[in-house]
Amino acid sequence: MALPQLSQDMTSEDLDRMVDNATRASNFLKAISHEGRLMILCHLVSGEKSVTELEELLSARQAAVSQQLSRLRLEGLVTPRREGKAIYYRLTDDRPRRMLEVVYELFCSDDKS
Repeated sequence: MALPQLSQDMTSEDLDRMVDNATRASNFLKAISHEGRLMILCHLVSGEKSVTELEELLSARQAAVSQQLSRLRLEGLVTPRREGKAIYYRLTDDRPRRMLEVVYELFCSDDKS
């Protein structure tokens, strides 16, 4: 997919669409810019987890985990499911997984050449 380019012959509809896409992308990047939220997404890539499981995996308090999950839910990145008293979260779609693959490639792979 080619990146959009601003040009003087763009219609106002094209420009509005570009601004809307930039806003959505900016909100997505803000949502994943916190290391706690990023780690939650990393754990959810392998499948659904309860809030309690995420607390243990992150060595974090329930309030902190719930706050980060709330932001991820607000951005549509995770989806909750209640089972009795437990709440489970999963990725809503493939965007976080694809983003994590890019982050890993840019910052974590051993071959940085």
